[in-house]
Amino acid sequence: MKKRIAVIFGGYSSEAIIAKKSAKTIFDNIDTDLYDPYLVEVTRDHWQVHIRGGVVKLDRSDFTYHLEDKTQRFDLAFITIHGTPGEDGKLQAYFDMIELPYVNSGCFASSLTFNKWACNAFLREFGIHTAKAILLRNSNEIHPIQIADELGFPCFVKPNDGGSSFGISKVKTLMEMPIAIEKAFKEGKEVVIESFIKGRELTCGLYFNGKEVIALPITEIISENEFFDFEAKYEGKSQEITPAEVSFEMSDLIKTKSKDIYKRIGLRGLARIDYLVTAEDEIYLIEVNTTPGMSAESLIPQQVVSAGLKLKNILTEIIIQN
Repeated sequence: MKKRIAVIFGGYSSEAIIAKKSAKTIFDNIDTDLYDPYLVEVTRDHWQVHIRGGVVKLDRSDFTYHLEDKTQRFDLAFITIHGTPGEDGKLQAYFDMIELPYVNSGCFASSLTFNKWACNAFLREFGIHTAKAILLRNSNEIHPIQIADELGFPCFVKPNDGGSSFGISKVKTLMEMPIAIEKAFKEGKEVVIESFIKGRELTCGLYFNGKEVIALPITEIISENEFFDFEAKYEGKSQEITPAEVSFEMSDLIKTKSKDIYKRIGLRGLARIDYLVTAEDEIYLIEVNTTPGMSAESLIPQQVVSAGLKLKNILTEIIIQN
């Protein structure tokens, strides 16, 4: 009997629409000769499995559902949710509790990387360079002049625990700071303000094939906007070059650094790590993504094609391990 795989999308954040696209790509590329994939939607209002043109309610206590008077169980979960509860470790902790295997990074790795401030602080201990930053836990801590003195302009204001560039602003003046911070707080409970680093944005996709961590070809992102925001990511307002037009040495260095980060944090399955590289070839970490976008517009599918690989085969390698 084929193993039943729950491909989980939805979530509780602004990123739910992106997760649905990612789930469709994963669903379409799971080898149905080996597995039975099901689309499972997890939102605040309902947990349900899409089946036979309709939906069936999931039991939240054990992630089962009833069909034709039988209790149906999944053998494995594939989380594609961007944002909470799939990217921050909450769903992983739930699956650990009910003993349902999943292919993604575990609870600790997911919660750490979802917290940009904590993840960067952790990785700095291992020599990874990051932008200078300030963390705000509530709006009462806002002192624009102090922030400007410490970080300078321009700077970036972003939610500490979000993705897909929701709530991010590039701030150029003191007047813009309060509005940008308010915007970021609408997406999360904490806000990070980072110094601006001028450089090329490069990103590296990775996965573990059961024997070793594989780094996919590097992509360079050239945004038509001020930075790689939601519009640039998902509405065609950017140029994405894969493989990136960088030296072999730089490509190899980023791949090596990415593999090291993957191992140090204890990542599993697919991941993507984003960087800025200055004119002096200094490499700065932007963030680590444990549930990277997998829609047709996303970066990892492009990198898989560039590597001459098939996404279906990669997913099979990832699933077999679990």
